[in-house]
Amino acid sequence: MDFSLDFTPDLVAVFLTLFVLEIVLGVDNVIFISILASKLPKEQQAKARNLGLTLAMVMRVVLVLFAGWIITLKEDVFFIGEMGFSWKDLILIAGGLFLVYKAVTEIHHKLEGAEEEHGGVGRKTITFGSVLIQILLLDLVFSLDSVITAVGMTESLIVIITVVVLSFGIMLFASRFIFAFVNKHPTVKMLALSFLLLIGVFLVAEGFEIKIDKAFIYGPMAFAIFVEALNLAYSARKAKREQKRQHAVQLRPQYADVDESVAVRTALSGGASGGSVGLSRKPVAGDTAPADDERAGLG
Repeated sequence: MDFSLDFTPDLVAVFLTLFVLEIVLGVDNVIFISILASKLPKEQQAKARNLGLTLAMVMRVVLVLFAGWIITLKEDVFFIGEMGFSWKDLILIAGGLFLVYKAVTEIHHKLEGAEEEHGGVGRKTITFGSVLIQILLLDLVFSLDSVITAVGMTESLIVIITVVVLSFGIMLFASRFIFAFVNKHPTVKMLALSFLLLIGVFLVAEGFEIKIDKAFIYGPMAFAIFVEALNLAYSARKAKREQKRQHAVQLRPQYADVDESVAVRTALSGGASGGSVGLSRKPVAGDTAPADDERAGLG
């Protein structure tokens, strides 16, 4: 590993590939952080998001600096039968199981209607420290995988660290909007939890040396996001049309206790007296009793 930097077409291609990879992993982190931070009081949610992402970036940079040691984690430390397990495999399996557990637990709470209330009676209190620890544990798994991938693509520490800092800067800016969007739409939140469950299973499989092309993971995820975007657009248009119908302009009656539809039906009827309303000192009244004050009749 070195800090030299020579601009070549290959280096630019590696930079762009790593940048896209870090953005994808960063979105996964932000979604998970958004779900965890939503359990905290509102005054602590922004702090949890920003601090969690900042510490995640620092952790990833530190792992890059220890890339030589990270590579040794790929060596098998014990065997079960003919299958060997390295420290990387164990971390991926543990992280994947943790992610599966958290996703299944959250989905269960949503389906059973057991929404967490801040300070609610009979519920385990969610503390700021516990949320932060869960964020860092999960990011350790994502960081380990991404650092090993990055080291395998280039030996330039400047490229790797620059990609990490730029991607996390974008995620830090976008985290507030992603957080608000995920928590505003329950269906999107459920979809995000399903994604986390899928990623957890993928990490466990990778820990057991079962290679799954990431295109089979992110392809269906992209299609599901597209379908959900269509559903949200349809719901928004439907709500706007219903709102327009509900707010149709209506004439305000001159007298609140008089049914003016009687006069309208009389004027439109085909009878002998239809089409005209005679002069009268009595108002055209409905079923209600006349008021005390005398009003002028129609016509």
